Amino acid sequence: MCGIAGIMYKNTDQDLRTGQFLIDMLDGCQHRGPDSTGFALYGDAKPGQLRVRFFIGEGDEATAAVQRIQSSLAEQNAEVVEDEVIGNNYRATVNFDGDLRQFSYRMEHVAKVISIGSSLEIVKDIGSAHQVDDRYHVSSFHGTHGIGHVRLATESDVKPEASHPFWATGFADVAIVHNGQITNYWKMRRRLEQRDFEFSTDNDSELVAVYLADKLSQGVSLKEALRSSIDDLDGTFSFLVSTRDEIGYAKDRLAAKPMIMFENDDLISIASEEVSLNRLFPGQALNTKEPPPGTYNTWSRSI
Repeated sequence: MCGIAGIMYKNTDQDLRTGQFLIDMLDGCQHRGPDSTGFALYGDAKPGQLRVRFFIGEGDEATAAVQRIQSSLAEQNAEVVEDEVIGNNYRATVNFDGDLRQFSYRMEHVAKVISIGSSLEIVKDIGSAHQVDDRYHVSSFHGTHGIGHVRLATESDVKPEASHPFWATGFADVAIVHNGQITNYWKMRRRLEQRDFEFSTDNDSELVAVYLADKLSQGVSLKEALRSSIDDLDGTFSFLVSTRDEIGYAKDRLAAKPMIMFENDDLISIASEEVSLNRLFPGQALNTKEPPPGTYNTWSRSI
């Protein structure tokens, strides 16, 4: 049992307190996943720049990891514009115009990559939404949209790298949060590996992210990629996916994993439980709806 949440503002002239709103939503369903919490946050992109984020550990381990990362970035002709160590993360903005997929794979062999993107940054760690916020200042983030996850560890250890969201390794700005299990994971993964894709974890959510990103790279729309995912992925699942300009969902045909949504003229919000949506509009009666089994949809922000 895990909890997912997502929000997108339709108009960019609003007060885009995405970080704080996701914290509120995830706090509402924290009982579904007390072990770890994570956020995929989307802000404005700058041409030719990437935001890179790594797990580096603590103490001497962190110091050594930062030195390796900085050396490797220089070798990959990624010029560091600004950087910082925050919590157990090293984050940097770099100028880079090379092959993103190969750059991503090479950096993964240097240190554990959390995310790479032009507008995406993933923040995740063990603990509650408020504990992660205390460490990484998620509440100060203002951006167009984002997705989040609270995790109950059932099949792997409670550790930061096992937390959601998962980035589509090798592809910019695609992230996913997932509640469920993909039972044909290894079959789908082997097909992608035969095409020289690399995976940084054994988590089935990373597979879904890469599957969707691969479709997008072939010119398939996000909505069509979500439609095909319902046929191609076996198991019980409800997931949210976000890209630089879109957010979407898909539910399997059994619909064993809950999902509820609310939409008005200003925003679209989706979560595992209605209590998360109520956190956005305290004291108001909301006209919410539950997506039917085997459905999918996407929303784009106004630019």
